[in-house]
Amino acid sequence: MMNYLIRRVGYALIMVVLVSFVSFAIIKLPPGDFLDQKLAQLRARGDRSAEARIEDYRIRYGLDKSFWWQYSHWAINFVQGDFGESFEYEKPVRDLLGQRLTMTVILALATLIVVWVIAIPLGVYSAVKQYSLGDQVVTTMSFIGLGMPGFLFALLFLYFAIRVLNVEALGLFSQAYVEAPWSWGRFVDLMNHLWIPAIISAVTGAGGLIRIMRGNLLDTLGQPFVEAARARGLKNSTVIWKHAVRIAINPLIVILGSEAFPSIITGNALVSIVLNLPTIGPLFVDALRKLDMYMAGTCIVLFTMLLLIGNLLSDLALAWADPRIRLE
Repeated sequence: MMNYLIRRVGYALIMVVLVSFVSFAIIKLPPGDFLDQKLAQLRARGDRSAEARIEDYRIRYGLDKSFWWQYSHWAINFVQGDFGESFEYEKPVRDLLGQRLTMTVILALATLIVVWVIAIPLGVYSAVKQYSLGDQVVTTMSFIGLGMPGFLFALLFLYFAIRVLNVEALGLFSQAYVEAPWSWGRFVDLMNHLWIPAIISAVTGAGGLIRIMRGNLLDTLGQPFVEAARARGLKNSTVIWKHAVRIAINPLIVILGSEAFPSIITGNALVSIVLNLPTIGPLFVDALRKLDMYMAGTCIVLFTMLLLIGNLLSDLALAWADPRIRLE
């Protein structure tokens, strides 16, 4: 197991280096840079000193250097914990991401809990009650979740919450607690707002997991070991939850590490933009749009690291859940 972990960590480091280089190169592909856009804005305002100011910025950020110098300088500093400075905010990237990382993790954990609480029981029910009215209802709901974009559902939910329920649905805090220090009141206010983005992300994300759980459980219920468990006189609920679900849930664990965990931790950018959530996703989209390369490059590397960590955790969870994998 230790050799396996060391090998996986080595592969992960190589992947992070490759992804950081490719992402940095792609960000530099469009003609011009952030300061060219800044120069156009300053000229539009009639700022006569724009050229001199932009040249100072170009020297300050090293944009007058070659691509290789910029990448190597950023990569060396990245290893040391310095992710560079955001052109847009003129602040260190580490500080900007640190402000949003806590909220992103809290929202991601809440969404994961809601997704699994919805997907697993509904998937099991749909498989056990195959072709029943309940199965048809769950199937319809899951297809709606699969087909509806998250941002569209967020817009519909936002309209319903404000116009019908008269509930404040934007952001994760009320105005009084946005900049307030952490306290019991701020925590309660967060809980009052957290359920809205968690449910929106969960509904659009649980549809696929319900279908996967249903299909896998139907296949597992036909296996000989399930029939043998029933022949021993075990209760049907024990056979389903203790024997069949334990095997059928393996693909969901893989998806959790390779897809669900990284996609949710990024903050589901479009949903976060619609709901005005202080997560990393909108910051990343804005950095790509404005060619803020240090911010965008750091976000891409962060997402890659989360994907690799998620894959490793899912492999370990599979080994814990399935003795066959652990023995192999």
